[in-house]
Amino acid sequence: MSSDLFEGLVPFVHAAEERSFRRAAERLGVTPAAISKAVLRLEERLGVRLLERTTRQVRLTDEGALYLARCREAMAQVEAGRDAIARAQGVPRGSLTVSLPFVLGRALVRQLPRFTALYPGVDVHLRLSDRRTRLVDERIDVAIRVGELQDSGLIARRIMDTRWVTVGAPAYLARRGAPQRPDELHAHACLSFRSPRGKTIPWTFVGPDGAAETLAVAGPVDTDQGELLLEGALAGLGLAQVFDFMLADHLRQGRLLEVLAPFAAAGPAIHAVYLPSQRQNQKIRAFLDFLIEDLARPEGTAARAR
Repeated sequence: MSSDLFEGLVPFVHAAEERSFRRAAERLGVTPAAISKAVLRLEERLGVRLLERTTRQVRLTDEGALYLARCREAMAQVEAGRDAIARAQGVPRGSLTVSLPFVLGRALVRQLPRFTALYPGVDVHLRLSDRRTRLVDERIDVAIRVGELQDSGLIARRIMDTRWVTVGAPAYLARRGAPQRPDELHAHACLSFRSPRGKTIPWTFVGPDGAAETLAVAGPVDTDQGELLLEGALAGLGLAQVFDFMLADHLRQGRLLEVLAPFAAAGPAIHAVYLPSQRQNQKIRAFLDFLIEDLARPEGTAARAR
C-alpha cells in the first residue's frame, strides 16, 4: 500500500465541504496555503483536477464529486474503527461533531469544561447554525434542535424544557416602569426576534384560561440573533423575551430583572437527534447523558421587578 495514500485526503474533504480553502484551514487549524498545497499535491498524484478555484470559492469537478464520496466512506470507516476500539476499552474517545443553534452556543460552551474533564479523549467540534443541518451530508454526529421535531427517522432524546422569560435592565425599568400585564407592553420598547425567513416572532404568555397566547410587540430594534436581544436588554434598549437558560447569571447578579412573571409561559422543548446507526456510539451516549444532567441544571433564581 502506498505510504501517501491518505495524504491530502482530509484537507480535500474539508475544502470541498466548505467550498473555501480559508474556512477549511480554520477547521483544521492550519493556513489556507497549506490546504491549497495539500490539495494540489493530491491532484497531481491522482492526475485529475478535483476542485475548480476562483477568487471567491472552490467547487467540485465531476471527478472531485466522485472522489469526495469515496473519501467520506473511508473517513467514516476509520472513525468506526476508532469507535470500535473505544468500545472495547470502555472509554469514549475520538471526534464528536455537534450542530446547534446560535441561541444555545454560549450555554453549551459554559458547560463544556466539565465534559472535557470527564472525557479527555473526546474532541468536540461545534457547528453553530440556525438552519436544519443534514447529519449524513454534513457529517454531523449530534444535532441539538429547539421546538417541534420533524419525522425524519432520526433518534431523538429530550434534553431539557424551557420557559419564556421577559426581562429588562434596572435602568430601563426605573425610567419606564415595570409592566404588570402583557397588554401594557404597547407602551414599552420591546426588542423582537426575526426568524431566518424574515418573520417577526410574537411573544408568548399564559392567558386567562391557562393556555399559551401570543402577543405582537414592537420596539426600536429587531434581530435574528437571540443573544443580541439579551445584549440589547442589558444595554437598556428595552424589554426582551428570551429562554430561561440564557439568563441565570444576569438575573442572579441583578443585571436584568424579570417582569410579568405570573404570565410566563412554557417554551419549546430542546432535543438532541442522531442517526439510528449511531445508537451504540459511546461518544454520543456520553455527551447526551452529560447534556441532560448538566445543561438543564438550574443555576440560579430569577430576580423580579415589582
